[in-house]
Amino acid sequence: MLFPDSRGRRLRANPNFRRMIRETKISRDDLILPLFAIEGKSVKKPIESMPGQFQLSCDNIVKTAQQAQEAGVPAIILFGVADKKDSLATRAYAKDSIVQKAVAAVKAKVPDITVITDVCLCAYTDHGHCGVMDKGIIDNDASLDLLAKTALSHVEAGADMVAPSDMMDGRVAEIRQTLDEENFSHIPIMSYAVKYSSAFYGPFREAADCAPQFGDRKTYQMDPGNALEAIREATMDIEEGADIIMVKPALSYLDIIYRLKQEIDLPIAAYNVSGEYSMMKAGEMMGWVDAKEVIMETLISIKRAGADLILTYSALDVARELNA
Repeated sequence: MLFPDSRGRRLRANPNFRRMIRETKISRDDLILPLFAIEGKSVKKPIESMPGQFQLSCDNIVKTAQQAQEAGVPAIILFGVADKKDSLATRAYAKDSIVQKAVAAVKAKVPDITVITDVCLCAYTDHGHCGVMDKGIIDNDASLDLLAKTALSHVEAGADMVAPSDMMDGRVAEIRQTLDEENFSHIPIMSYAVKYSSAFYGPFREAADCAPQFGDRKTYQMDPGNALEAIREATMDIEEGADIIMVKPALSYLDIIYRLKQEIDLPIAAYNVSGEYSMMKAGEMMGWVDAKEVIMETLISIKRAGADLILTYSALDVARELNA
């Protein structure tokens, strides 16, 4: 039917109509809150490039996890800010390192929240790259054992899920085999399977102190122009044992999220990354946009594209808004 017999505005006429027929909705169940753990006590160090975000000592990580649980956020993901760095990233898998301590602290005080850990070496290597360096080149295969050791150390500390973000070939299989051999076959892997080499990561590199000291990460992170490669990467990680597939970043890759949703039958996570967050907050600070509205619209677009889970620095605020 055409106008005047058909009038689309009839069902937009009031808030209840709009709520009743809304096709895509954000739920608290969709949200994962990223947190940055740093050594010390009572530390809440602002991240200059990410307004409203902080590097937190374990006691404050616990407090934030408690707030997240109270707001209905089901999961947090932990990133470590290393106290020491070396060529073999030894603090990544040391039992007394920051992520391991933060995991144990949260699980002791907030046992019912799901704790996910980012598994990578970049924050712990003195060169800032995501794998072992050999004569200026990342040695993919030599990195796998260290990544698996890191994942195992997180799980032994109490992590409920591990999320390898390094983009080394074969790391999901190596981690899966290691966890299975150590009687952790029940621990799921959320793989950063489709991680693009993106300019949107800038603020995160300040937050985690993990900027590469030379070169870039284009030899292991994906080229932004490639879509079919995303299918290949996701498929390989599924075959290696991944339980959830992640796309990172989210906003510039909504088409990739959509395509993967058509191709695979696993849950898909999307990371609303630091640069996306910081641009929205900067717009608010300048008085150009309403960040609350823009953030919610952004998350709706990610969910509408096909994401089942969304990692977002706005998770706590969004959950509280949904509760209101």
